[in-house]
Amino acid sequence: MAAQNQTEQFLPKEPLDLPSEPLDLPNDMHELKTLLSWKAPGRPFRKRGKEYYLTSLLLTLFIEIILFLFSQYMLMVVVLSFVFAAFALVTVPPHDFKYRLSTEGITIEDHFYLWQELYDFYFKKREGIETLHVRTKTFLPGELIIMLGDLDKKQLTSLLLQYLPYREIIKPTFMEKSADWLARTFPLERKTT
Repeated sequence: MAAQNQTEQFLPKEPLDLPSEPLDLPNDMHELKTLLSWKAPGRPFRKRGKEYYLTSLLLTLFIEIILFLFSQYMLMVVVLSFVFAAFALVTVPPHDFKYRLSTEGITIEDHFYLWQELYDFYFKKREGIETLHVRTKTFLPGELIIMLGDLDKKQLTSLLLQYLPYREIIKPTFMEKSADWLARTFPLERKTT
């Protein structure tokens, strides 16, 4: 009996300050409304030519030879795995995702993000395709990259402005600047116009 009293002592008690009846909130606060929904590819995709694969393989071979000369066999495996993952992402087109904006937040496939978890939004071109970037307050995922598909940018902006601030200019990070410089200086394929 004494042991039972001791365990009950550490169990949480019911809060006494809860209202006995639900609060009378306006009807629009109770209902979840879908504001906009659409389907679009999961990531930007552009078909690559033979020149891209050949340049990538030659660059990989050069890096592998240098690593072999310095006896960095584990690093050689890591480089090969990165090249394999890059080729897989470039070769296989993405499937269509379901995106939905509601009065509660943003849904991407099966993942739901509340408006309170999101920070701001901006638009950016990636691979020549307009994308929506929504920054989160938490470190992970950090940023949601949403493909617009056939969606009108102005309509989406007017809906999002009700919940999140819009940033016209986002200062690129050091990594983004470095990646842009590398892509401009050492392109893996020529631009086709």
